[in-house]
Amino acid sequence: MTETVPSLYAVSDLHVSYPQNRAITDALRPANDGDWLIVAGDVGEKVADIEAVLAGLRARWAKVIWAPGNHELWSHPDDPVRLRGEQRYRRLVEICRGIDVLTPEDEFAVWPGPDHPVTVAPLFLLYDYSWTAPGTTTKEASLKVAYESGVVCTDEMMLHPDPYPDRESWCWARVTETRRRLDALAPETRTALVTHWPLVRQPTEVMYYPEFAQWCGTDRTADWHVRYRADVAVYGHLHIPRTTHYDGVRFEEVSLGYPREWGRRSGPPVLPKLILAGAAA
Repeated sequence: MTETVPSLYAVSDLHVSYPQNRAITDALRPANDGDWLIVAGDVGEKVADIEAVLAGLRARWAKVIWAPGNHELWSHPDDPVRLRGEQRYRRLVEICRGIDVLTPEDEFAVWPGPDHPVTVAPLFLLYDYSWTAPGTTTKEASLKVAYESGVVCTDEMMLHPDPYPDRESWCWARVTETRRRLDALAPETRTALVTHWPLVRQPTEVMYYPEFAQWCGTDRTADWHVRYRADVAVYGHLHIPRTTHYDGVRFEEVSLGYPREWGRRSGPPVLPKLILAGAAA
């Protein structure tokens, strides 16, 4: 008899401060007992909401794996938790450990798979302004274009990098530490790489506002899907849910997004997205 293997699903950008999104989030259910859920960032802005949502998901799913997005890292004026930067992130990690949700700081879970095991690696990487606005080559020039066009990410006001001097320095520290962990994997390891920000720039090429790409990733991860033998790369942030392939690797953007975005589409959101299918006994 074939052993039962759970399926692996994913979602991101739940933005539960919107009542419509909270209702969708509360309705997320596994197809079968034992299924796993990836949450690739932007659950919400307030620590209490993030904890409540992740705890609720963990009560329904056999395993929940979370990677932070930019909204979780905001120092929102309405959030009584006043921590900033690295301290805020570490507090969220501590909360996740208390409710049995895996984070980028924990040992990577290994999904058994019907054909081969896959190491599910949630990664916290940020961005470093290397994906500059069209016609620019420096952070300063790229930001100037963004401010002149009125396309400026709220991170500039609410995502503080403390104790790092700027967000790119925090990004580079995260890239270095994350690469150390991934390099330590056995050379035959197949992976599912989970990030909030896409590992490669190509997905940003379809954005309506190309200036926004500078807040979406870093050149330093451009080959990670190949280097670390990814069966699939999961991301969010762009609010453009779709499946693409780069260098033969499947990329899944799994966001819900804002009601004004998903409400314009032809049908209701179909979430969570099946990433790797299991097998029934």
